[in-house]
Amino acid sequence: MKVINKKHIFAKENAERQIMKSIPFNDYYKEKLFSIPLFKELPDYLKSEILKRLDFRLQEINENTVILEQGDICCNLYVLLEGTLEVNIIDANGNEVLIEHIESPRAFATPHLFKKDNRFPATFRTLEKSVLLTATKDSTFHLISKYPDMLKSFLCVSGNCNVCTTMRLDVLSRKTIRERILVYLLKRLDKDTSTVKLTHTLTQLAEYINVTRPALSTEFNKMEKEGILKRKEGNYIELNRKAIKGII
Repeated sequence: MKVINKKHIFAKENAERQIMKSIPFNDYYKEKLFSIPLFKELPDYLKSEILKRLDFRLQEINENTVILEQGDICCNLYVLLEGTLEVNIIDANGNEVLIEHIESPRAFATPHLFKKDNRFPATFRTLEKSVLLTATKDSTFHLISKYPDMLKSFLCVSGNCNVCTTMRLDVLSRKTIRERILVYLLKRLDKDTSTVKLTHTLTQLAEYINVTRPALSTEFNKMEKEGILKRKEGNYIELNRKAIKGII
């Protein structure tokens, strides 16, 4: 007969409560919620309907907490109202690969909510104390199916999420470190400029393009000597578009 250790169960539940604590929804978080692209352009009457009909809860989550794991089923609409998330996948070789950093306020994983295979393709972890809003799938579906403006907004946001995933895979599909760096930078470059701001640290960028930190630094130095790019103050990088055309 298996003996259940009630003290152990209580301790585990208490630890989970400390990691994720329910907090009240107030005007501050209301403003955050309606600043995200999913809800920002909706008419006022529809925003009122969202507050009335969306079945949601708010949680404060400690730093370095896994909130969703790769392979989990997506059962809710997720909106990060405060904090930053790190998104990683485990590849076929068992290596952890950085996909992106999610900055608040932002809805995330929206394409997976109504997919047939609605398992998360990645693991989401907090990098700092964060606030997460989760809304039930049924209440979200009710709003989307009833209000065309909500449907249009949801499809637009979901499409943008797929673009982010495609961008990441495009970087990882390149064979050389140089190609991966340049594709990463070009994807973040405005159409009419040759300068891009590096938002990742070199360590984070190395993880993002799945190379070692020393190899990344070496390649940056080589490209700067060859006149392919120039590092400037404020984490800005100026690209030589003409030179890059012969590489990418």
